Amino acid sequence: MGAHGADWLLKRAAPDGDRPLRVLTHCNTGALATAGWGTALGVIRELHARGRIEAVYADETRPLLQGARLTAWELVQEGIPHYVQADGAAAGTILRGEVDAAIVGADRIAANGDTANKVGTVAIALACAHAGIPFMVAAPTTTVDLGTASGADIPIELRGEDEVLEWSGVRTAPAASRGHNPAFDVTPGSLVTALVTERGVLEVAAGELPGTRLK
Repeated sequence: MGAHGADWLLKRAAPDGDRPLRVLTHCNTGALATAGWGTALGVIRELHARGRIEAVYADETRPLLQGARLTAWELVQEGIPHYVQADGAAAGTILRGEVDAAIVGADRIAANGDTANKVGTVAIALACAHAGIPFMVAAPTTTVDLGTASGADIPIELRGEDEVLEWSGVRTAPAASRGHNPAFDVTPGSLVTALVTERGVLEVAAGELPGTRLK
């Protein structure tokens, strides 16, 4: 998966030479989450092994900070240069031209290419589409659910309100406030430039849907 994703990104995101890439990722998709080489972080590790990473922008991934706590730790262990940034900074970083591609994982992928991932992912995809840069989803074929027609059929978990109303057990929102805490969001397949699995790369936005090939 890492090799397939790296090969595709180097052709798509740096076609003009061998310059290193600046990539953005969201949540944790490395050994701590998936074991072994990782999915989206596995692609980043492969690029780094080839000397083709300039920097990684790791979203902190609120409210549980998987990016700041886990992804950043794994990047440090690998010696990969990186920045931890607030989730709200991601779109601006992309639109300022500071990112060549975004690489994220997935919790479920529908047959039409719609992808459920950690909340905040769809905003990254929208920014990538506006900036005209690749938005890659890296996941094993077992994540593709051909029995789920579209993202509309993927249930979204609502987690406890306290995760967004408190910080380290201290209330930060007014006592009368309620919390809205979806754990995931769904990115339409039309915004997914490419899906990379252990089998290769599908260009989802171009119409190469998981349901037509991963059977």
